[in-house]
Amino acid sequence: MDYILDGVKEAIKLLLSFDREVYQIIFLTIFVSSTSTILSSLITVPIGVFLGIKNFKGKKLFTRILFTLMSIPSVIVGLVVAIILSRKGPLGFLKLLYTPTAMIIAQTLLVTPLILGLTYNLSKLRGKEIEKLGITLGANRIDILVLIIRELKVDILLNVITGFSRAISEIGTVMIVGGNIKGHTRVITTSIAMFNSMGDYSKAIALGIVLLIISFLANNIIYTYTQEE
Repeated sequence: MDYILDGVKEAIKLLLSFDREVYQIIFLTIFVSSTSTILSSLITVPIGVFLGIKNFKGKKLFTRILFTLMSIPSVIVGLVVAIILSRKGPLGFLKLLYTPTAMIIAQTLLVTPLILGLTYNLSKLRGKEIEKLGITLGANRIDILVLIIRELKVDILLNVITGFSRAISEIGTVMIVGGNIKGHTRVITTSIAMFNSMGDYSKAIALGIVLLIISFLANNIIYTYTQEE
């Protein structure tokens, strides 16, 4: 039990020490996860709403495939991105492997099915009534899309936070495409895995507590916003 208390003390020390390496890890973690979530949301939210209210051939099959992809293992995404960005891969000439950019690309692909699926399901269940209201008011397709996003913004925001939570807590993808390079691609989750393998449980617990604090703050902001709405 002592190492748990040591981990808590170490977490407090890490945060109060303003150690450059520690805060670099924290800021890179937040940057990579936030950027990938924002990029994914900008793409998937309009598409999810559109597909949710639209009837098309093969919609049931599409739904099953999409829901399957929502739980895709992160190591598979990481492996695919690593192959594409590797020296012999089709995008190898860009030399992005083992960079924060590669981590953002991989995490974007990882959270895209999750945010798309949640938004698609939300729109399918509640978007039709809003669509009928928009048609009654004489709105065109784009206006209806904007109206649905505006009316469901709180629930959509919760979907985005769910995607962010998965991005910031996963390890397989960033480990494969980032490589856990000190001062360059090392993030909180890969640091925890490294300290655990080294038997340095205090630092692993400390960074785990920091990760929990970040997740708590993000969810607390959204909870406060939804309560105000």
